[in-house]
Amino acid sequence: MTATLYGIPLSHPVITARLALERKGVPYRERTLLVGAHPLLLAAAGFRPTTVPALRLEGQRIQGTLAITRALEAVVPAPPLFPDEPAARAAVEAAERWGEETFQPIPRRLIRRTLVLSHAQRRWFAETAMPLPAPDAVALALAPTARLFARLAHSSAGSTAADLAALDEHLGHVDGLIADGVIGGGEVNAADCQIAPTVRMLLAFADLRDRVEAHAPATALARRLVPDYPDIPAALPG
Repeated sequence: MTATLYGIPLSHPVITARLALERKGVPYRERTLLVGAHPLLLAAAGFRPTTVPALRLEGQRIQGTLAITRALEAVVPAPPLFPDEPAARAAVEAAERWGEETFQPIPRRLIRRTLVLSHAQRRWFAETAMPLPAPDAVALALAPTARLFARLAHSSAGSTAADLAALDEHLGHVDGLIADGVIGGGEVNAADCQIAPTVRMLLAFADLRDRVEAHAPATALARRLVPDYPDIPAALPG
C-alpha cells in the first residue's frame, strides 16, 4: 500500500490525518507545501478543492479529515478508528463531526486574525511555518495574503471575540467527552485524531495557554497524542 499526505506546516487538520495514518499503520510519504502557494500546488497534483489535508491513497485522491478517516477505515479495517458497537460508534462519529465542524476552525480563525493584526506575528510565521530568508521582507509581503486567507476562514474581529468567549465551553465539552469514555482511552479513535490536534494548537498560543491548561483532561490528551508543536507568540487582542 502506498500513501502520500499533502499538507502545510502548523496545520492541525494535517496532524489529524497523520495520526489516523499512524493508527492504521499505513506507511506514507509527506509532501510539505509552501503556505500560500499550496492551492496551486494541490491543483497541479489533481486535487479539487485545493485544501489540506489531501491524501493520495491507492490511486484515490481524498481531502478533508472526515473523508480521510473513512477512506482509511475502508481500506485498512484493523486496527479500527471506530468502535464496532453501534452506540459507541455513533458517539465517536458525533464527536469527530463536532471536532471537524465546530472546534477545528477556532485556532485557524485565531491564527489568521493575528497574522492580519501583527507584523511581528507574520515575521514569526515566515520564520517558523515557511521558512524563508529575509523574514521581515516576507512579513511585509504576506500582509495582503494574510487578509485574503482571513476572509476565506471567516476570521474577523467579531469571530475572534466570539471564539474567545466560547473557548472554555468548548474545552469543557472535550473534558466531558473524555469523562464519558468517548475519547482519551487506550485505543486511539477517529475523534481522538480529530480533537487532540485542535487542543494542542490552542495550547500553543501564549495568550491562551493558562486557559487551556485549566482543562487538565483535554490538555493531557493533546500532549499525549501531539507532543510537539511550536509556541505561538502572544498577538491576540486583549
